[in-house]
Parts: sequence; C-alpha cells; structure tokens
Amino acid sequence: MKKIIYGIAAVCAMAFTGCNATPSNESKPAADSTAVAGSIVFFNLDRVMKEYDMANDLRSVAETKINSINQEVNRRGSKLEKDSKAFQEKINKGLITQSVAEVQYKKLQEQQESFRQYAAQKEQEVAEEQQVMMNQIADAIKTFVDEYNAEKGYAMILTTQGDILPIPVVTADSTLDITDELLEGLNAAYVKNKAENNAQ
Repeated sequence: MKKIIYGIAAVCAMAFTGCNATPSNESKPAADSTAVAGSIVFFNLDRVMKEYDMANDLRSVAETKINSINQEVNRRGSKLEKDSKAFQEKINKGLITQSVAEVQYKKLQEQQESFRQYAAQKEQEVAEEQQVMMNQIADAIKTFVDEYNAEKGYAMILTTQGDILPIPVVTADSTLDITDELLEGLNAAYVKNKAENNAQ
C-alpha cells in the first residue's frame, strides 16, 4: 500500500523536475541578439521553462490538482491501513470468532484490491495531467518560434538545456542567443491571449 502512495509521489516529483531545472549558466546573456537573417541561433530551454509565464501558470494549476489527488490517495491509504491494524488487533486478542474473522478478512482484501486499482488510476491521471501540460507548453513555444522566425528569417533555431554541459550547443557566440527575445515575445503573447480570453 505504501509502495503505491510512494509511486504516486515519485510521479509527482518527476512531473516537475524538468520544468524547475536551474540553468547551468546563471549569468544573463546579451540583452538582444544581433544575429542576422540566415544565421543559426539558439535559446536556453531551461530558462524559457523557468521564466515563461504560461509554463509557470500551468505548472501551478497542475501542482494543485496533483496535490489534491495525492492527499485523497494518502487519506484512503491511511484509512485502509488503520482498518487492517484494527482487524489484526481483534484477531490477536481473540475478540472475534473464526467465521467473523474470515468474512472481515475477505472484505479487507476486497478493499485493498479496490484501493490498488484506485491508486493506479490516480497515478495514470497524474501522468496524463503532466503530459497535457507539457504538450500545451511545447505547442505554445513551437507556434511562437515559427511566427518569430517567419519574421527573423534564421536558417535554424536550436535549443539548449542541461546543467553539466548545455546540449546540443556546448558553446556559442552569445550574440546568437535569442532567449531574452523569445521570453519577451512569449510572455507578451501569453498576456495578450489571457486578456482576450478573460474579455470573452
């Protein structure tokens, strides 16, 4: 029973590890990229995931849902554990007959199986919640980058991430780093979309 609860906690932890990763380079890159059309440029995905308002808002909503799921699973697991201990105490003290014990034991087994199914279902919900959130963020970034590059005309836009060595761009001219421009544009577009949705 505890393994199931810990399993859900592990999924919750995994759900946000990538999103909250601290970029390896804490120094702020050049304010504006001076790359010209046809250049190969890059942006730091770790920074975008950390500083993009939509990513933070969606992560906050997902964390709230996942915490609620976790609390309910823990509550049900604790109740089942308490019922199991109470049953065992009655057996040890000889407070119930063998026939009553057999009926209660069968009922406990059914409750444990039901809880296992419930916990597995909730673990799946947590994984789906995480996947949907990441898909929404990825789609918003990709859509914006496509529009951004239609205007800029870069030959290629790479993304870099990682704490030990940024991958795939291990080193590059900082003037080719468009992270600041992307974040400014992404956040402005998100604020605008939010305002339009709230006005409807």
